[in-house]
Formats: sequence, C-alpha cells, structure tokens
Amino acid sequence: MWKTFADFFTADNSTPVPDSLPSPPQPTGLHEEQDNWTEGQSNGRHSLLVVSPYTSPPHLLDLATLNPSQVYLARVLSILAPVTHAYAVISYTKAFNWETVFTALATAVRDDAFKWTEQFFYIVVFRSQVAPSTNRGHLGELDKRAHAEAMKSGGLFKYWFGTPDADGRNLATCIWRQREDAHPGSSGEGHKAAMRATINMYSEWHIERFKLVIGNNVERWNLSPWTG
Repeated sequence: MWKTFADFFTADNSTPVPDSLPSPPQPTGLHEEQDNWTEGQSNGRHSLLVVSPYTSPPHLLDLATLNPSQVYLARVLSILAPVTHAYAVISYTKAFNWETVFTALATAVRDDAFKWTEQFFYIVVFRSQVAPSTNRGHLGELDKRAHAEAMKSGGLFKYWFGTPDADGRNLATCIWRQREDAHPGSSGEGHKAAMRATINMYSEWHIERFKLVIGNNVERWNLSPWTG
C-alpha cells in the first residue's frame, strides 16, 4: 500500500478551499495577459507562469521550454480547483473541476485554430493524515524547498494542495509533462529532508499515480491508474 515518499512532496502548508467553492475564472486566449503571468526577461513577452501557491522565481514555470500543446495545458490548469470539501477522501477523478478545465482547453484550441493531437500526462496524488504534534510551519518550509527543486525539471505543470480536515486528512497533487520529469524532482536534498520528516509528521500517507489522456481536438479525456 505504501510507496516511497521520494516520489512526491510533502503537502500540508494549507491552501484553504472557500466555503462556497465558487467556479474559478475561465482562462483568456493564449496570447492575452493574465494575473498569474510574469514578464519574461529575455523577450519582453509573458513567459513565466505561476503553477503553485508559491510565486517567487524559483517556483515559476518557464513556458518558453514547452511545446505549444503543453503551454495550452499549463495555462488552463490555472483554473483547476476542488468541487467538494471532501477532496482528501473521495476519488481523485471526482474531487476537481475536470470538466471545466477540459472544456476551457477545448475552447482555447478551437478559438486559436490550434490542432491538438492525442497525448498523455503523468499525475501524482499524495494523500496524508497530519499527526497532531506536527509543526506545520516546518512542514511548509520543507514543502517549499522540495517544490523549488521539482521545478528545475521544467515539466511540472501544476502543484495544488489543500487544508487538512478535522481529522488531519489532506490531499496534494502534481501534474507532470511525463513521468521522467518527476524523477529528478524526487532526488534533491529538499525531498530527502521531507522523506526523513514523514515518520514523525504524518500519521499515515499514501501515493496514487494516474495517466491523463487528452484526445484529438480535446474531444475526450480520461484519467486512469498509471500502470507500468
């Protein structure tokens, strides 16, 4: 049941879910400005994207390193949000606004006359229960350091984590370009420190892996357990 913690980040420094769980704003066209873009240093165009709760430079995704399809997906994932407060304990496929995300992606590629061909992506889910004695401030620092390391691979499109519920249960997730991008992110000193901390900081933890397939022209999508 339990997997190596080096495959993922710690994730309990708290991104609250609003009481009303409002629908997030729809992304604008690919070439328009958004609040979560940062001015690119080299060409004056918007090339850096906020993809996590962390907004300083080491945590930003450089869109210039991605192909056009990957840029579309990374941008639209800015609207990924939970649809229930029970996200930590229900099925991953039912916990988020996936239909909204992929409807927005389909609209964006259609409006830009962009040809999206079928491709797949790698997702990791970390479910945890925080021990009552856990210093969440320290846990947050470990998480932040590990995330900065993970961003160096260039393939982390989205990192989201929630707030522990009344029982201390929480969920965090990463959406990667490919599984190979996730491996370097789990080998740094920050991740090793996080791995050592799990013994005392979590009552339990569990990792799930998924394959996200997005079909031609975003006419279909599917989340299934990762095999192999």
